[in-house]
Amino acid sequence: MNYTVGIDSGSTATKASCWRTASSCAASSAPPLSPRRRHPRGLETLRAGLTETPFLTLTGYGRQLVDFADKQVTEISCHGLGARLLAPDTRTVIDIGGQDSKVIQLDAGGNLSDFLMNDKCAAGTGRFLEVISRTLGASVEQLDAITDGVEPHAITSMCTVFAESEVISLRSAGVAPEAILAGVINAMARRSANFIGRLSAQGPLLFTGGVSHCAAFARMLESHVGMAVTTHPDAQFAGAIGAALIGQRQRRRG
Repeated sequence: MNYTVGIDSGSTATKASCWRTASSCAASSAPPLSPRRRHPRGLETLRAGLTETPFLTLTGYGRQLVDFADKQVTEISCHGLGARLLAPDTRTVIDIGGQDSKVIQLDAGGNLSDFLMNDKCAAGTGRFLEVISRTLGASVEQLDAITDGVEPHAITSMCTVFAESEVISLRSAGVAPEAILAGVINAMARRSANFIGRLSAQGPLLFTGGVSHCAAFARMLESHVGMAVTTHPDAQFAGAIGAALIGQRQRRRG
């Protein structure tokens, strides 16, 4: 068996990465269906054109909801390993997904040394950003263009329900939607920087997860955390890549 597939089952998207030896041969993101439906769909996409059945490793939110994987791994291990492949000098990973966030600290050799995870509150996650954006008639994909060069308006609440009410009140008071959105991103970035600071993190710092596609967030995070923040075009796939690499090791051990 030459191929390994890693699937990271997130709360809002499934990421998959297919590997053969040291080269990634495919990557895809399945739609936000239930894990029992989207895992097979993502796997079918990656299997297309393969001549053999790959070794499958699952990680993430929904990994325990399916029973066809060869191996299941905790997401912290996968994200750390995937991050080091994307950016080999990485010492700290901040991953912000749909409904949780995590900070992972790596030693000089790339081994996990510590981590923190917030999966109890949606504040500061992709879901929070999506809800507030929708309240203002925007999509997450539009945020960089909308907030470019805009001075952020102060946002005091990071609870999704209260933040929605605050946003509506600010709009009624005449505050421009782009200033509110910039303020929301800035508040999220400040919260994430405080989260990172709890580990006394050191750079280089890699920003992963779906929210890492928001360049405005990365810029504001950098200003709050006091160190360079880098990302990668495949940053959302870090967990899936790490799972595939762990699958490779398992396969080699037989």
